[in-house]
Parts: sequence; C-alpha cells; structure tokens
Amino acid sequence: MVIEAARAKINLALHVTGQRADGYHLLDSLVTFADFGDELAIRPSAQDRFEITGRFADTLSIEADNLVTRARDGLRALAAELEYETCPVDITLTKSLPLSSGIGGGSADAAATLRGLARLWNLNVQRDRLAKLCLSLGADVPMCLASSPLIARGIGEDIEPLATLPPFFILLINPLKPVSTPQIFRLLTSKSNAPLPPFDPAQSDWLEYLGALRNDLQEPAQRLLPEIGECLRQLEESGAEVSRMSGSGATCFGLYRDEMALERAALTLQQTRPQWYVRAGRTLEGNAP
Repeated sequence: MVIEAARAKINLALHVTGQRADGYHLLDSLVTFADFGDELAIRPSAQDRFEITGRFADTLSIEADNLVTRARDGLRALAAELEYETCPVDITLTKSLPLSSGIGGGSADAAATLRGLARLWNLNVQRDRLAKLCLSLGADVPMCLASSPLIARGIGEDIEPLATLPPFFILLINPLKPVSTPQIFRLLTSKSNAPLPPFDPAQSDWLEYLGALRNDLQEPAQRLLPEIGECLRQLEESGAEVSRMSGSGATCFGLYRDEMALERAALTLQQTRPQWYVRAGRTLEGNAP
C-alpha cells in the first residue's frame, strides 16, 4: 500500500497581473504548503475502487468527475501510451480539508493520486508529459504536484521552486460558507496589477516582506462573503503578524512568530467559532520533501 499526503496549499500572496485572450487570468503567486491536509491510501485491487472518509467526506462526490478518479484514469492512459503495465487500484481518500476553500484541496488530492500511482506502478514519465496531464486536471495541480514552496506564474503552470522560504507557524480558518471563484474574478476592478516584488534579505525579514504583499482576490471575495472580513479581523486580533485570504477563499490564514502565540490563537478561535474550520500547524521549508 502507498500512503500519499495531499497537503493544504497556501497562497501567501496572489497578484493578478493580466488576462489571456481565452479568458484565463495571469497570476504571480507565492505559494507554500502546510504540514497537514488530506491523505490517500492506494493499494492494488481486483478492480478499481474509490472511497472517501473523513470530516468532509459527505460534501464530496465519488462519481466519475471526481479529481482523484480523473487523475487515476489520466495517468493510466498515459502509462498505456508509454507501454507500462498497470493494475486496478483501491483508493481511499481521507478528506480533512473543506471543499472549494482556496487551499487546493481537490488539486492536492489529484496531485497526490498522481504521485502515489507513479510509485505503485513504477512509472518513469517525462516531466513535460506529466505537466500536461496536471494542467488538464486544473491550474493548481502542477504546483500541488511539487508540494513545496514556489512562485507560480502564468495560469499556474510556470513554477519556480523557492528554496529560501522558511517555515511559518500558521493558522487556517474558514467560515464553511461557499464563495464562487468565477464571480470573484468578474468583480475584479483591475486585472493588470504589479507582480511580486523581489525579496531583499538585507532590508527585511520574510514576515515583513509578506506583510507588504496582497491577494488581489480578497476584496471582491469579501464583497461576496462578508464573513471573510470577519475571519481576517479575528486573525488580526489574535496576534497574527500577517493575515490574508488564500487563493479565492474563503479560507484565511494568520502567520505567527512563535508556537505559543499560534496555540493561543487556535484555542481562542476554536472556542469562540466552533462552527468554523480552524486548523493550526506549520508550513514547509524550502526544498523540504
């Protein structure tokens, strides 16, 4: 059996820098991953089987359009094209991340499926072929396949590893209310914004640098779902050095300088907002496996 982590993806910053003729928006995003998320268990089987367990299992469909089964079928087709033999598999997804929440849950699950099956089936697939498959599953899947700190540009396919990014103490909160990504993009007042500035270690530390960045989707998301503003207020009041929305929301994150401050904030929010998703942890360090 192969166990594969599908870590939560955190957009520490997301700058919208343009829009292509086909409608896709161009992004410049600083991305890291948490040390928690969903998990997949994959084992050989007599026939393909897919099961979902965990806190958010009831909110996810096991029908054929699920990203996990699409990733399985896509990789199997690519393996057949490359003349690899594959076996049927039993996949169990433990769903611990809320759906459609701006932290790459479905994309991380698809990427973990690809990583896990490549190990189980002993595949050696060329990077460009795998990248094409990832992008066909979703714009966030290529960065989730890397699952380590990076800068993503274009529509998410142009990835630059970020070895210098340190780990952070992080708290994620989500009011567990849906927000529409297409609507958020339609509400953007400016689609040609400045890209990420370079980090200068001689002038600032990482938290100071991150505090000066932004998520261009945050303001229109707050207009659609005012609870996002409440999430950000709660994080600021809890002592977060940086607080921002991740991706297209509604998950927001707070970064803290020490573990004690993180634990205090998490305990307070779990007690005052028991109906929310609240999860504390750490982000991965650059070049971490």
